[in-house]
Amino acid sequence: MATGSDTRELAGYRALVTGGTQGIGAAVAARLREAGATVLTTARKRPDALASDRLFVAADVATAEGCAAVASAVMEQLGGIDIVVHVVGGSSAPGGGFAVLDEGEWHRALSQNLFPAVRLDRALLPKMLEQGAGVIVHITSIQRQLPLPESTIAYAAAKAALSNYSKGLSKEVSPKGVRVVRVSPGWVETDGAVGLIEEIARENSTDYEGARKIVMASLGGIPLGRPAKPREVADLVAFLASPRAASITGTEYVIDGGTVPTA
Repeated sequence: MATGSDTRELAGYRALVTGGTQGIGAAVAARLREAGATVLTTARKRPDALASDRLFVAADVATAEGCAAVASAVMEQLGGIDIVVHVVGGSSAPGGGFAVLDEGEWHRALSQNLFPAVRLDRALLPKMLEQGAGVIVHITSIQRQLPLPESTIAYAAAKAALSNYSKGLSKEVSPKGVRVVRVSPGWVETDGAVGLIEEIARENSTDYEGARKIVMASLGGIPLGRPAKPREVADLVAFLASPRAASITGTEYVIDGGTVPTA
């Protein structure tokens, strides 16, 4: 797979990356820029570390109003759109299984992991269809098929819904020139994940590597022996968004080091 130093194959492309200021999102935004794309990112507020010249819109895409603000910013700052990468998502639900997930937790899971993609696609797809070209990448999760019921069952269900929605959307718009694909990460060693591992290490009186093994064991093991890196996920996204993937649509690419035990 080509790296940013090898090609500027996305020069002239306009991209939106939601959740593009940290973790996988930041890696994806950086990778698309390396390939030449003009990239607009979103988050609830501008991080202090974000360069002042970076295109950015502060909005909460878990709300309809936030999605509308992002869609308007895309038109105002980019003048159109060629690539949309939906990274934003996550879970802050408490542990304890289904019984502790009240109505609010379920709505929160859907608002964070499904509705942003639905709303922004609805707003931005008409421009892609008008130009007869575009790529939408939905970041799902292996939890859509490997749910962890202790605390993330609502998140897993929302990601499963996102995956199903993505497949349905691809059938409708691919004949009109817009490709829709999914990327399904397993455990990715983001900065946030590093903090979690360090906390687990303290709680279990072990070192970082020992805590890493605890997390991998909770997933049923990772045959590759390590989590993925954000850059590795970003490289996959950049390939799928590029002209080299022109015949790929409606499918899901798993990047989990072999965590999911079935084909």
